[in-house]
Amino acid sequence: MSGGSVGMAEAELIVAVLRHGRDAQVPVVGFLESAGARLQDGAGALAGFGRIFFENVALSGRAPQISVITGTSAGGGCYSPALTDFVVMADGASMFLTGPKIVRHALGEVVSTEALGGAQVHQKNGVCDFVADSDEDAIELVRELLGYLPQNMTEPAPPTIVESPLGDGDPSVALPKRSRAFYDVRDLIRRIVDGGRFLEVAPRWARNMVCGFARLEGQSIAVIANQAAYLGGIIDVEASQKGAKFVRTCDRYGIPLLVLVDTPGFMPGSRQETLGVIRHGAELVRAFAGATSPRATVIVRKAFGGAFITMNSKGLGADASFSWPDAEIGVMSASAAVEIIHRRKLIEAPDDPALAGRLADTYAEHHLSARAALELGAIDEVIDPTETRERVADALFDAWAVDKARSVRTLSLD
Repeated sequence: MSGGSVGMAEAELIVAVLRHGRDAQVPVVGFLESAGARLQDGAGALAGFGRIFFENVALSGRAPQISVITGTSAGGGCYSPALTDFVVMADGASMFLTGPKIVRHALGEVVSTEALGGAQVHQKNGVCDFVADSDEDAIELVRELLGYLPQNMTEPAPPTIVESPLGDGDPSVALPKRSRAFYDVRDLIRRIVDGGRFLEVAPRWARNMVCGFARLEGQSIAVIANQAAYLGGIIDVEASQKGAKFVRTCDRYGIPLLVLVDTPGFMPGSRQETLGVIRHGAELVRAFAGATSPRATVIVRKAFGGAFITMNSKGLGADASFSWPDAEIGVMSASAAVEIIHRRKLIEAPDDPALAGRLADTYAEHHLSARAALELGAIDEVIDPTETRERVADALFDAWAVDKARSVRTLSLD
């Protein structure tokens, strides 16, 4: 009716629902198809949207909010979903601040509704977290997502029956034999978590950073990992944004974080610097350092430079920082380090092409090994891959740590 536009009366109804969610501390799920502010209500409609946005923010962190876009949502009908914790778009749905007609009138640009703000657009830019094939599938997806989330910030997520992970108990079999070869970190995740089930969030946005939900020993956890299968797991502006957003969301509800690290560092180059990779990388640091949820880190293959620090390092306050035995940890790779440290020696020995390799092996042995990082206090422990599930569960589900985290969050919002 009226294209789902929101006037003063509709705004008050939505505000009442959001306030009830805050008072009762229960999740709020909204199904949206809206033309935006009702023209006939003028400034009153705009003021109504302002009150809706206020309540979205007031509820944030107290109880989960999920938006399901079932049709076309424009103007204020987009801002409210963007203020919620998760956005689901059904196939054929679209979102945009200004529609195709206004775009054509203002800019002379002819663009379809789908090309302007369809699910294929927003799942790649981070606006949309999940895409469902139909409204019915969207409902099932929301039910699955709610199963990983607590009712509110003071309660734990509902536990389930403990299940064994995929495979034979050794998650390292997911890694290729060659250290520079690519692999899908989601295969590794499934070999650690219950039943091998992993609900990935925003899988098409910043694919070099994988985020999602799983269970460990029947308890809900959040997983954030570098994806070696895309850009080698390097961290760039969008990966930093995605990681920071996910960490903050999970921390609001006290969901324990498992961080799997395999990254060569931050993306170099003028384009990334122009885009502000320093600022965005710092936001990921801020998200981890400020998190009160229990969090454990496992370095599975490599962690170099600022990326080692950023990915929930011991120095940022991780409750446990583990490394697999063959992982490399240091300022930079051995080959890059040798070019700097032994530059003169390499210039003076042009007839010895194997010299760089020998020097790199020596540097790696003394400065990049997991044992060296342990001796320097950069990590807590070197563990066998087969111990990963047990050691992470112990670190994340220590009763004292969980209770303390919930107390900190409660006090911060009172």
